[in-house]
Amino acid sequence: MVAPPFRDGVWPVNNVATSVTVAGEDPIISGMAGRYATALFELALDNKAVDSVKKDLDQFDALVSESADLNRLVRSPAFDADEQLNALSAVLAKADIKGLAANFLKVITANRRLFAVRDMIRAFRALVAQHKGEVTAQVTVAEKLNDNNLEALKSALKSVTGGKDIDLDVKIDPTIIGGLIVKVGSRMVDSSLRTKLNSIKIAMKEAR
Repeated sequence: MVAPPFRDGVWPVNNVATSVTVAGEDPIISGMAGRYATALFELALDNKAVDSVKKDLDQFDALVSESADLNRLVRSPAFDADEQLNALSAVLAKADIKGLAANFLKVITANRRLFAVRDMIRAFRALVAQHKGEVTAQVTVAEKLNDNNLEALKSALKSVTGGKDIDLDVKIDPTIIGGLIVKVGSRMVDSSLRTKLNSIKIAMKEAR
């Protein structure tokens, strides 16, 4: 069964509505998506399940990115809540996504908020990064990066973050020019990273 739905910004825990405070400084964690992400993060923190929830959400986000059909299911208003929920349940079962992440995805579907799931996942990543003292880098690539390129990108970005660990928020957009766009915090990467990023782009082309 789907967990009892929560209103925007409120998650009922043990039948007691708990209000959620959203950090105002970070625009990624603001608005409706930020409230849902914060509610999930606090619950995951209480259950010592932050890493497992993030892993499941990252997996679901990758599925949406790679599947036109799933992306349409998520974004199209043509599907009602029951249709979305039935299809989503099948996807989650096939991907073996369970527990808090699965319940969260079902709740936002029942609440007709599935269209914003990728923004919620992005906000959840930002909260995890803040909690761990990491820096979140938003990366847009023309095609999927392999593990070696991801590690090379993390290493390159460490040079402009004082050696902090990097959490990559990767989006695939085949239409971008240049093949790779990187944003750390509120700014685009500066010229000191150009050479390293260019070498990664060359490696991406050679890996085809």
